[in-house]
Amino acid sequence: MTPTAKILLLGSGELGREFVISVKRLGAHVIACDSYAGAPAMQVADDCEVFSMLDGDALRATVEKHRPDHVVPEIEAIRTEVLAELEAEGFHIVPSARAAQLTMNRDAIRDLAASELSLKTSTFEYATSREELAAAAARIGLPLVVKPVMSSSGKGQSTVKDAAGIDAAWDYAAAGMRGDRLRVIAEAFIDFDYEITLLTVRHKDGVSFCPPVGHRQARGDYRESWQPAAMSDAALASAQDMATKVVDALGGHGIFGVEFFVKGDEVIFSELSPRPHDTGMVTLISQDLSEFDLHARAILGLPIPLIDVPQPSASAVLLADRDASDFAITGLAQALTPPNAETSIDARLFGKPVTRPYRRMGVALAKVAGGTTDDARAAAVAAADRLAIRYPE
Repeated sequence: MTPTAKILLLGSGELGREFVISVKRLGAHVIACDSYAGAPAMQVADDCEVFSMLDGDALRATVEKHRPDHVVPEIEAIRTEVLAELEAEGFHIVPSARAAQLTMNRDAIRDLAASELSLKTSTFEYATSREELAAAAARIGLPLVVKPVMSSSGKGQSTVKDAAGIDAAWDYAAAGMRGDRLRVIAEAFIDFDYEITLLTVRHKDGVSFCPPVGHRQARGDYRESWQPAAMSDAALASAQDMATKVVDALGGHGIFGVEFFVKGDEVIFSELSPRPHDTGMVTLISQDLSEFDLHARAILGLPIPLIDVPQPSASAVLLADRDASDFAITGLAQALTPPNAETSIDARLFGKPVTRPYRRMGVALAKVAGGTTDDARAAAVAAADRLAIRYPE
């Protein structure tokens, strides 16, 4: 059988793993790439390559070796100028090299949103030293959220509550940054009611939206998500309008995770990822087509149907607490036992070969017929709590 497409996946974590499963169901051939062997997506792909995505020569050599129909980034830390060169030479970068370049760095996507598109954002400044960060804090005021301009999963993010915390925030951001640019974004702390991810699909027939995903974070990283998140019609319309503007500016086809803070009917743009979003793992149980299925369809130029969430659904993560290469995940049977006839439970174990403190190793999923998102959240958290990571004595 001739594959429907050859796809080179750059980054092979748990999101990439689910994407590979989705796109292979549609007949694609996938080469999964990451900086270490045995990464989650490699375990289900047709082929794999091991190299650093920040090594431009290795990146170009891999693309030229496989000559894929689509180059699909799953991570931010990629030598994006090489992607731009490859796109100019005729390779298809998903969703576009421009999207990869602008969203690799928080400063670039924030400048696009705030300056070019005039979207409402928090007050922010950039800093390249602890002295500049202190000066920004004095101008913006405290509390202040500090993030590296390039990182993921909350790495390097902290909240500065008083002037004494500025040095520690700078050091933490520097330690958590990805890539080779030591720069942080300092933004005013927003007194929001809640935050959402609006999974936005740009495809051959236009722009479609998944129902909003609510989420809870800790240490700047996702711990729970639920769908649909309750919000007013006015707030949802505002979020959809802003999301459309920014994904149209980035171009290309695929799914975008657009994050917003919401205060009443006021919606404030936060961040954007031009790929499936970690909070969107709830769609593995909530939607007929998950965010990974939708990403695959959009990339391949296939139709996107009506997207609906018929039952309140939620996800909750399983975290490791130490560095280890010898471990086992237990409690799966207990976790998958539903508390009642109205609740459905599922789980994904990511297959990561080593644990680290706060590393996501799996996710529990729940949906409740006739219930609420609070019911689904409680069921997902209870299922995740029944999972355990066991280490040798």
